[in-house]
Amino acid sequence: MKNKTRKSVLIIYTGGTIGMVQNPITKTYEPFNFKEIKAKVPELRRFDCKISTIQFSPPLDSTNINHTDWIKMATIIGDNYVKYNGFVILHGTDTMSFSASALSFMLENLQKPVIFTGAQLPIGIARTDGRENLLTAIEIATSEHNSKPSVPEVCIYFENKLYRGNRTVKNSAEYFKAFQSFNYPALAQIGVHLNFNFDAINYIPDHYPFTVHTALDSRIAILKFFPGISKETISLVINMPDLKGLVIETFGAGNIPYNEWFAEVIAQLIERGLVVLNVTQCITGSVEMGKYKTSETLAAAGVINGYDITTEAAIAKLMFLLGKNISRKEIVDAFRKAICGEITIVNT
Repeated sequence: MKNKTRKSVLIIYTGGTIGMVQNPITKTYEPFNFKEIKAKVPELRRFDCKISTIQFSPPLDSTNINHTDWIKMATIIGDNYVKYNGFVILHGTDTMSFSASALSFMLENLQKPVIFTGAQLPIGIARTDGRENLLTAIEIATSEHNSKPSVPEVCIYFENKLYRGNRTVKNSAEYFKAFQSFNYPALAQIGVHLNFNFDAINYIPDHYPFTVHTALDSRIAILKFFPGISKETISLVINMPDLKGLVIETFGAGNIPYNEWFAEVIAQLIERGLVVLNVTQCITGSVEMGKYKTSETLAAAGVINGYDITTEAAIAKLMFLLGKNISRKEIVDAFRKAICGEITIVNT
């Protein structure tokens, strides 16, 4: 009988707590050479698959990761796409949801697993969550269903749950359950077995070509509303030089304090081509502009309804669409639909 082809996984270590060990002298946490990962996690030798590694040099604290690093991650996956069955990206937790959201847009028609994971405690600590997260992420990346990858999406795996990456937010700096997906169900729950929620997973037809997009435009800003926000504060944000896109974080279902001056300014910005997106500050629920009078002015001015998109995914999607150098109308149309499962359209 002919042997089955041995599966292979590429681990991309960008940095973060999971790749740290404690210096025995200084007691501080330092990154180790990830080529030695099998010595640190000997359980990896039990996998019946080829495991290769690529390490960012130097490894990055996730607070220092920006859009150029997203391009680097996407390019590594594109360059190695045909060589591996799946990819595991080890990443610090603070900006993991931003990176996972970005790659979900940049890796068009993805048909292989790209699993982000990390740790709240370094892998060299006895109680680390990093070991289980890494081992399970690899298992997910090589899992098959009906002879195809079980979950061909950009995902985040943490503490027994697998989530669509562009639906996640980091919700805890203390507990091992660091991420949540409040508006979309988990893609898998991990116990003794890998229990996939196949109905929630996005499967791309085989004939759709895989494409890596590396053009991103970071000329955007976030304006978070709060009670008592001043005209001066708003002006500082919206009058930034060369601003192309603005994400406004509003109250509840997309509401802001009624302000005739602000409504006029937003209308003027949109008239000159600026893309303005309305997202809610709430962790669950959706923007419904026009539901209350306090959001009518935004809808009338041409502000885009963000529905239930997270701020992380909104930032990534806006950078991605602006990088395509398409018209404002095309960008608006793209926000009215899900590109890769990032929003649920309601009231359409």
